[in-house]
Amino acid sequence: MKAEIFNKKWWINETEPQKLKTQLTALLVSSGFEIVDYVEHYFQPQGFTALWLISESHLAVHTWPEESKTYIELSSCNLDKQKTFIKKMGGWEV
Repeated sequence: MKAEIFNKKWWINETEPQKLKTQLTALLVSSGFEIVDYVEHYFQPQGFTALWLISESHLAVHTWPEESKTYIELSSCNLDKQKTFIKKMGGWEV
């Protein structure tokens, strides 16, 4: 296997943590990624950040509720799974 990482970044309007967590977890699983771990942090008075550690690398999320924006970044060494995830994310992109 060649050492290579594929990155994709999105800005979306959804900022609700539970919705992001539920939908992104489902997208990862349905795209064939193996979730190894998950960690999240809630900022005061607002904001949310999360990281899914996947066997193929990671998915990171950071929200700016005051601007109705969320940044999402998927890094993966598996291009096929990455492409599947990107296709499924299609309707979310700003």
